[in-house]
Amino acid sequence: MAVFVGTSGWQYRDWSGVLYPPDRPQRLWLEEYTRHFPTVELNNAFYRLPSPETFTRWRARTPPGFVMAVKASRFLTHVKRLRDPAEPVQRLMEHAAPLGDRLGPVLLQLPPTLRADPAALDACLACFPVGVRVAVEPRHESWWTAEVRSVLVGRGAALCWADRRSRPVTPLWRTADWGYVRFHEGRSRPAPRYGRAALRSWADRIADTWPPDADVFAYFNNDAGGAAVADARSFGRLTAGPPP
Repeated sequence: MAVFVGTSGWQYRDWSGVLYPPDRPQRLWLEEYTRHFPTVELNNAFYRLPSPETFTRWRARTPPGFVMAVKASRFLTHVKRLRDPAEPVQRLMEHAAPLGDRLGPVLLQLPPTLRADPAALDACLACFPVGVRVAVEPRHESWWTAEVRSVLVGRGAALCWADRRSRPVTPLWRTADWGYVRFHEGRSRPAPRYGRAALRSWADRIADTWPPDADVFAYFNNDAGGAAVADARSFGRLTAGPPP
């Protein structure tokens, strides 16, 4: 099993002196990041979709085998709320296309106020090109139904397993032959770190769920104070993920 472990973003100023040498200019942080992790989740795409030229530069700055997951624009998930998805999905994929073989999964993080709409989700997933991996992170409990699970399975989309306070906040459904996990906040100290027991539990869940030939992507979103850096390093050792 290949478990790709990284963080949600890399451009946090308080990571200077934690992940990045204090004398390393910010324009070289991505190159330094790739020395430590095999993947990153591009969460800035959620707020403002980068230009194709920016994606082109990111590809040029990363080594072969590096994976960049892309968080879909909030215009699709939070403004349109999955309605009329064709144009936003097409624009997202056209902008991200220059990543080429660096392009990993696309994450659809749904707003916490969006109630379940299996038909809208199905129509949205149908807009993505064949072969693009899409993970879905619903955040309203109405989504935990057999119908929603059937949509995900039918489209080969992964239900994003999410953790908050060292506990799963989503069902642990396996809906695709690959997986996606997000860690938002641990209960250890200094906050918002994760303890070793919590990370071990998640490593065991992954190992017990996916076969040896599966790809699983895991991202730490508890960025404050470099907690995500330390936890991603620990989790990478526990899951024996591929080297960067």
